Amino acid sequence: MAQSRLTSFTEALTNIVVGFAIALAAQVALFPGFGIRVGFWDNLRIAVSFTFISFVRSYVLRRVFNAHDERQS
Repeated sequence: MAQSRLTSFTEALTNIVVGFAIALAAQVALFPGFGIRVGFWDNLRIAVSFTFISFVRSYVLRRVFNAHDERQS
């Protein structure tokens, strides 16, 4: 049985929230080592932008794979 759209959405959102926290922490820790100097709020905006892109990608791919699985069954 394939996942419902709501379950796909919930799984993707949970994955993205955890990924957001890790990405933000990584940016704050790593950017200075690469000579990238931005404030916390800029880091937050960067992380939010990439998080949104990642969420859309994750959700769309999950739906594509679920549709493919349904056709195979």
